[in-house]
Amino acid sequence: MSPITPEAAPDAPGVVVRGLNFAYPNCKPFISNFNLDLPRGSRCLLLGANGAGKTTLLQILAGKYMVGEDVIRVIGRPPFHDLALTCDGDLSYLGSQWRRDIATAGSDVALQGDIAAGTMIYGVDGVDPARRSKLMHLLDIDPRWNMNRVSDGQRRRVQICLGLLKPYQVLLLDEITVDMDVVGRLELLEFFREETEERGATIIYATHIFDGLEPWITHVAFVSGGELVKGGTAGEVLGSSLAGGKKLLRVVEAWLAEEKERLKDVPSHDDAEDSGRAPPMLPNKHLAYFR
Repeated sequence: MSPITPEAAPDAPGVVVRGLNFAYPNCKPFISNFNLDLPRGSRCLLLGANGAGKTTLLQILAGKYMVGEDVIRVIGRPPFHDLALTCDGDLSYLGSQWRRDIATAGSDVALQGDIAAGTMIYGVDGVDPARRSKLMHLLDIDPRWNMNRVSDGQRRRVQICLGLLKPYQVLLLDEITVDMDVVGRLELLEFFREETEERGATIIYATHIFDGLEPWITHVAFVSGGELVKGGTAGEVLGSSLAGGKKLLRVVEAWLAEEKERLKDVPSHDDAEDSGRAPPMLPNKHLAYFR
């Protein structure tokens, strides 16, 4: 792999990773020699078993953990070192930690308190009214919803709307649709398709829900044990696997079974035999500005 070279942001690829290695303190390497190339406009499906390293990878790409400045480029810029990349909204991360963080509005004021959805959504400054209306319609949000009386799925839709109000260039998604019904999820995926095709946005989507994804994805990254086992365009990785109407779920099931068999005699990331003690429980803020 050739090293990353700085490029002007307008001409730079969406995401480039070269030889990423990452480990938590006093633990074995969690991500090893990871390489990824995604042109702008890509919709990459990030696959892997629980604990494979998907969430950690997305958080590293989001600039939440410190890695070498020459290892990762997001639209030509290093995400940890270039604060403007995240502060300006060009790089956006919506994941499990985001879901917990957005549940409070500072000073531990719960957003599921006595507040209307519309108050939260219309309170975001600098938003295109047409984009806001489109998202509220797409996510079927009633601005009169009281956030302490809505379901988890309705609250999630409000959270997603808040996260998408401002246009991004790269969007990292970690299991954000788990509480959504199938129709709402497919409509959201269609919105993401429009974002990539019309604005050239790049999206990496980690999920275990595969219904309707076959025609949506342009790239695939299958992670196992912190390593990229399969990666490239959907055509390169899947080949004829989906021929005859075979579902993506069945293909991924087979991959996971193969990796489970291959790794059954390999010590896991959590194995601490070498150190003689369990790895530490670390907050997500370790080695990072959590933003």
